[in-house]
Amino acid sequence: MRILVAEDEKDMNRLITRTLEKEGYGVDSCYDGQEALDYLESAEYDGAILDIMMPKLDGHQVLKRLRARGSDLPVLFLTARDSVADRVAGLDLGADDYLVKPFDFDELLARIRVMLRKRSRHKTSVITIGDLKIDTGSHSVARGERTIELSSREYSILEYMAMHPGQVLSREQIETHVWNFDYSGGSNVVDVYISYLRKKIDGGEAVKLIRTVWGSGWMIKEGQ
Repeated sequence: MRILVAEDEKDMNRLITRTLEKEGYGVDSCYDGQEALDYLESAEYDGAILDIMMPKLDGHQVLKRLRARGSDLPVLFLTARDSVADRVAGLDLGADDYLVKPFDFDELLARIRVMLRKRSRHKTSVITIGDLKIDTGSHSVARGERTIELSSREYSILEYMAMHPGQVLSREQIETHVWNFDYSGGSNVVDVYISYLRKKIDGGEAVKLIRTVWGSGWMIKEGQ
């Protein structure tokens, strides 16, 4: 999943970005509201974390413009202000959640997982496809009784595919949702990671879950 972090406190921005990257998210970061809008116009994101008090445009203004365009992007507000009126104002504008500084990073990660699940058909932290189970909370993966160890990038691709079961995902879609703007990999890097996943997920299994749709991309699907 790809997330934009817009926070003008540079140390806090770096901490949030590093925390999310360690969890396998693709992350872009910026420091003011106008830059946040520019990022959101130039790439497809799965969610955004917006500080409310930012220069140029504050978080409320960014969200108001997003919603005016018809965007339903999940948005979590960060703020140092803890009044009920402030929280209500953000939620009324269309924010999905609201977290007051200082906060615990485990809570931030949990709220992001819940926020992203709202957009998918999965209402719990466990995604099940056939005998494959993916726990988005612990990032653990198992097929039947077999535990599967994945790198953070392999996990990110698998989770993205599992969030869209039966949907053909192109190379460009996977790159967009799993990597950030700094990505400079080769044209076949997605193919390489899909190959790794196939060996780990489908190797030795009678039923293959990861399918190639020639000329279009890949999908994960239960059954033959």
